[in-house]
Amino acid sequence: MRQALPPMLRAFSSRNYRLWALADLVSVTGTWMQVLGLNWVVMERTGSATSVGLSVALSTIPAMVCGPWAGALADRVSPRRIILAGETLHVLIALALALTVWAGLPLPVLFGLTAAAGLVGTFEGPALGRFASQVVPRVHLGNALAWNSVMNSVGRVLGMSLAGVLAAVVGEPLLFCLNAVSFGAVIVTVLAMRTTQFHPLAVSKPEHAGVRAGLRYLRTRHVLLVLLALGFVLSSLGRNYQVSMAAMAEGPLGAGSAGYGTLSSVFAVGTVLGGLLAARIKDFTLPVLLVAAGVTSVLQAISGYVPGFAGFALVLLPIAAGAVVIDTVKSTRLQLDAADSMRGRVLAVQGTVAGGAGALGAPALGWLSERFGPQEALLVSGLVTLVATAVAAGVLRSLTRGHSTPAGRPEPAAEPVIRAGADPEPSRSLSPA
Repeated sequence: MRQALPPMLRAFSSRNYRLWALADLVSVTGTWMQVLGLNWVVMERTGSATSVGLSVALSTIPAMVCGPWAGALADRVSPRRIILAGETLHVLIALALALTVWAGLPLPVLFGLTAAAGLVGTFEGPALGRFASQVVPRVHLGNALAWNSVMNSVGRVLGMSLAGVLAAVVGEPLLFCLNAVSFGAVIVTVLAMRTTQFHPLAVSKPEHAGVRAGLRYLRTRHVLLVLLALGFVLSSLGRNYQVSMAAMAEGPLGAGSAGYGTLSSVFAVGTVLGGLLAARIKDFTLPVLLVAAGVTSVLQAISGYVPGFAGFALVLLPIAAGAVVIDTVKSTRLQLDAADSMRGRVLAVQGTVAGGAGALGAPALGWLSERFGPQEALLVSGLVTLVATAVAAGVLRSLTRGHSTPAGRPEPAAEPVIRAGADPEPSRSLSPA
């Protein structure tokens, strides 16, 4: 008789998830190898940070433009089929990037392939979210998302470390080839999973399909809207720490580029710790999200005034950990409290909101740091996110009053009841979402 796993590892009781977690680690490692390789090639050829920024923007713009349609597709088509098609295209694009760099083809070709990779990733994202709900049972989804955060953090560190070594020894083209291999590993993993162990997930009926139907549904889910709004504020002003760390290292801390690299490593360690902490959480409820957001906001506000480089680095650890807990709980609630047939579209909106937050928040924090100083920028942004958290807590309390289970957990959303020719109605009015 197999010994039961500890609660912290409950998602790993599923064979399919064990395979998926390993494939995720390999894929994320390869992706970060390609990201660093691509950024370095663009910088080496142009000597322009603006060109590097353009390359990054080209990979994110498709999510802003096509996200809703990607979500609608994920709600209608088997996520497994979308993932297999997407990973196959990623293999071809990575090999094309390797050939482009090796042959020294013009930079527009590189930019075009970057945009193509971003477009494929946009349509694959919501399908990956729905697929996670098929790999593990509903009660283990939050734990699986927490471990995904751990895998992403570890894969990021591994990918960045390996890329720096391999690029110097054998050249950048190999980085893209290795990323192609990592996508191939995902394809093999998906094919090796036991489809009989997949958990059923409702798909959108033809009359309820499309972007407009998804937006109408989301408009009636007020708690989901509050979570998305809070996520936008937290992501824009409370999560662009690459900007804040660079400003602090260059300014008040006087640590330069070496100090910035150290702070980035500390932040990465914090995200791993946050994933492990999230994995220990039993119930991913709204109070957990709000407490984590409040504590992280306070720490951000005071972080700039903690004396010394070591002091600032020490405060970064719980901030990074809190960010992962926030993301995990928010993603879990958005998925579990949306109707199964609408989940892809809700995830697509979440991706669009996150992309917009990054695009607007990073320049805003940069401007605040230049105009008032890095310490003051951290103080202002921390206070804004703290106020946003308090407002969201008040609104959520009013919306969820009288709609919780005796245990205080949000009840899962049922499928929307939609009459012919009518707008969708929420299955439970303003249940926690």
